[in-house]
Amino acid sequence: MSSEEKTLTARDLRVEFGLPGGRVARAVDGVDLDVAPGEIVALAGESGCGKTTLARTLLGLERATGGTVAFDGVPLRYSTRALKAYRRQVQLVLQDPTGALNPRHTVYDAVAEGLRIHKIHDDEPGRVAEALSRAGLRPPEQFFLAYPHELSGGQRQRVVIAGALVLQPSLLVADEPVASLDASVRGEILSLLLRLKEEQGLGALVITHDLGLAWSIADRIAIMYLGRIVEQGPVEQVLTAPRHPYTRALVSVLPAAPAVKAAVAEPIVLAGELPDASKIPGGCRFRPRCQEVASGNAAAVLHQCSGEDLHVLGPEAEPHLVACHLDRALHGDAKMAA
Repeated sequence: MSSEEKTLTARDLRVEFGLPGGRVARAVDGVDLDVAPGEIVALAGESGCGKTTLARTLLGLERATGGTVAFDGVPLRYSTRALKAYRRQVQLVLQDPTGALNPRHTVYDAVAEGLRIHKIHDDEPGRVAEALSRAGLRPPEQFFLAYPHELSGGQRQRVVIAGALVLQPSLLVADEPVASLDASVRGEILSLLLRLKEEQGLGALVITHDLGLAWSIADRIAIMYLGRIVEQGPVEQVLTAPRHPYTRALVSVLPAAPAVKAAVAEPIVLAGELPDASKIPGGCRFRPRCQEVASGNAAAVLHQCSGEDLHVLGPEAEPHLVACHLDRALHGDAKMAA
């Protein structure tokens, strides 16, 4: 199968939650996103922007209220049988390995759990050993009878990854996969994900608030703000030449490579907090916090900022897409919609 055939796609994906008083929170609000085996896509943004809800919806853990999710061209369906088949191809890696592992289960049982759920009985010990080895725990048999509390944080995260790999998926969805690890161990886990990509063609959607992590591991990046993708493209282009005011603000406070820091000379402090998803501002949803609006730089297009909320659609021939009226005035139209 080609990478194109095995692509995970979301089109106009929407997730809404009902709240007291008849209010509705639009946690994911019209997202288009592609992830193919052999590539790593970072999904970045502030806490509360909708990243985790989007990831859970891509995994079938939340039901979309609009739009579609498909893998290998087959739409995601929510029957038990369909979800089981889907999750053999698209597996979750949680951020907290301690919470993800049952303290009463040995490493062997933790990794074998997926095989047992899917009733794959052929050579269980061999499959578990192979998954542990792919995750960097060698020799794997030495870990079979170990319990989570006997392992280091990095080893526990490798066990979690092995539990995903044992079903031989095409893609991983990793939610802040190194957030709970020490700096030295973070590098080891990121190197593991890169090796799985380069040697075995495994792709990943990595959910993160850390643009430095995205810079070090991702091929492409999507920047999410209040339920929508506002900028996406090759990670080097987006982080060294950010064009959306929100992305520039995130990059400006990033302690990262000189090439990235040179993109925005001075730190940009965003006004206020991320708005409530049940009270999305009219017009451009970023306008109340936009430094270009506050400084007067967007005066020529302010009427558009107040009247139309753009968001990135895809796929598109132009790899670097930006949902911003000022950027559109400067660089021309991209594939966007209100």
